[in-house]
Amino acid sequence: MYRTRTCGELRLCDEGQNVTLAGWVQRTRKMGGMTFIDLRDRYGITQLVFNEEVNASLCEQANKIGREYVIQVTGTVKERSSKNAHIPTGEIELIVSELNILNAAMTPPFTIEDETDGGDDLRMKYRYLDLRRNIVRKNLELRHRMAFEVRRYLDNERFLEVETPVLVNSTPEGARDFVVPSRMNPGQFYALPQSPQTLKQLLMVSGFDRYFQIVKCFRDEDLRADRQPEFTQIDCEMSFVEQDDVLNIFEGLTRHLFKTLLDTTFDAPFPRMTWHDAMKYYGSDKPDVRFGMKFVELTEMLQGAGFPVFDNATYIGGICAQGVASYTRKQLDGLTEFVKKPQIGAKGLVYARVEADGSVKSSVDKFYSQEKLQEVKAAFGAQPGDLLLILCGDEVNKTRKQLCELRLEMGNQLGLRDKNKFECLWIVDFPLLEWSEEDQRFYAVHHPFTSPRPEDIPLLERDPKAVRANAYDLVINGVEVGGGSIRIYDSQLQDKMFNILGFTEERAQEQFGFLMNAFKYGAPPHGGIAFGLDRMVSIFAGLDSIRDCMAFPKNNSGRDVMLDAPSLLEESQLKELHLEIDPEICGKQ
Repeated sequence: MYRTRTCGELRLCDEGQNVTLAGWVQRTRKMGGMTFIDLRDRYGITQLVFNEEVNASLCEQANKIGREYVIQVTGTVKERSSKNAHIPTGEIELIVSELNILNAAMTPPFTIEDETDGGDDLRMKYRYLDLRRNIVRKNLELRHRMAFEVRRYLDNERFLEVETPVLVNSTPEGARDFVVPSRMNPGQFYALPQSPQTLKQLLMVSGFDRYFQIVKCFRDEDLRADRQPEFTQIDCEMSFVEQDDVLNIFEGLTRHLFKTLLDTTFDAPFPRMTWHDAMKYYGSDKPDVRFGMKFVELTEMLQGAGFPVFDNATYIGGICAQGVASYTRKQLDGLTEFVKKPQIGAKGLVYARVEADGSVKSSVDKFYSQEKLQEVKAAFGAQPGDLLLILCGDEVNKTRKQLCELRLEMGNQLGLRDKNKFECLWIVDFPLLEWSEEDQRFYAVHHPFTSPRPEDIPLLERDPKAVRANAYDLVINGVEVGGGSIRIYDSQLQDKMFNILGFTEERAQEQFGFLMNAFKYGAPPHGGIAFGLDRMVSIFAGLDSIRDCMAFPKNNSGRDVMLDAPSLLEESQLKELHLEIDPEICGKQ
């Protein structure tokens, strides 16, 4: 073997042993007649020592070694006179007697250190070098351990891991599909699965009872920090269950992961919040409840005083930032500019300070009496030293979303979004359907197989907008990490759902006939959930982007800059697939 020990395991108790190590050169230092090399592998770093007085030729050979050379050394473990408390092997060093250069290396384009000098684009281009960095490797080690613990927990709960196909049919609902042309079926295309949704439902029809899969999913959507074109789900389904059964099992999984991976426990059951309350008090269906600042609606209280902006608004609401009435005019102007950013879209910001004597000083004093401002103060439960921030707008939920962004920004500014603090909650009772003015039709908020709440089924015909879904999301620290629903398993109810969504009988049969026909052979009540493995890992690791817990991610344009993918095909390949490419499109690439 090339090594008898790893670079991270030697300790003072190994002093005097003769060992062989192999790895990459982290750095070299020359001090007088001594040369020191830090040798790195996946497990850690060991300091190597070469002494010119003991072996001049060996020391000269070591002096020619550059960063990231792959070397093999043999030597004797010795206690260090100058110990390094920052690394586990810091009490020992290896006095080298033999050196073998396995592979010379070019100077890397950035330093292979936790605090690297490489930018995102450069590191993504040379991702195989970036993965050598300890901080990146730890993320993938955490991902491995999380996947292992998921399998262990679910196996203990009698779930079976079943693989489903990657080449499936395209469906019109949901996100855009990635499609794959079929050479053997000219003019026809497979789609890469957005999730194994219909397939896992078929497994329930097949009697598998409890299924899971750690599975790749694909969505051709615009990217952001917590979204990639390909991602990994912990996909699960259960038969003969109601909503509470699913939530209890997967709250248990979440607790298991926090305990085993972070030694974090939760004293109480995860709270459950309706979608309506989440939007009303936080302006988001994935609220960050690590801190307060719940919305207070002020529409009736503040209208009719002659302030045109408020008088003409459909919604007026605000938040109370505790203890920051001392914000300067510059800071308040900065918050105004923040909410007026195009991606947020508010027209302005009204503020009010609660002074030390309890009086209220606002940016709209000329329109409101002190008595009215005291009512506003009381509505917030504000105290001296607090700052009230108020937005208004023509659309209720749009303004609430703007206020949500302001709330999160204040949470950031005040240090209230601590990555080492975890708050989990379930969001339930989502709307089943949403109306599209553009298309003049209903769309499923989740997917067409989501069951309505049983008590709301009669509303499907007379008031579809009021129907609540038997659906649920798990939110951790303001990030949706999992979501699912109880499914429709009755053929007649599924037909009614397709009809509401504007499917003709022929189109429904064409797209989902295999599932509808399967239900006719006896489908059990069933439901499930899917967790985003990438998002879970990123939260556990305290990351800002899921890219940092993927081995080979895409950039914000959906490109793999290391592989230079996607790329053009050879003309012969296009002919085989019976495809033609518009030359004008190719010219724009």
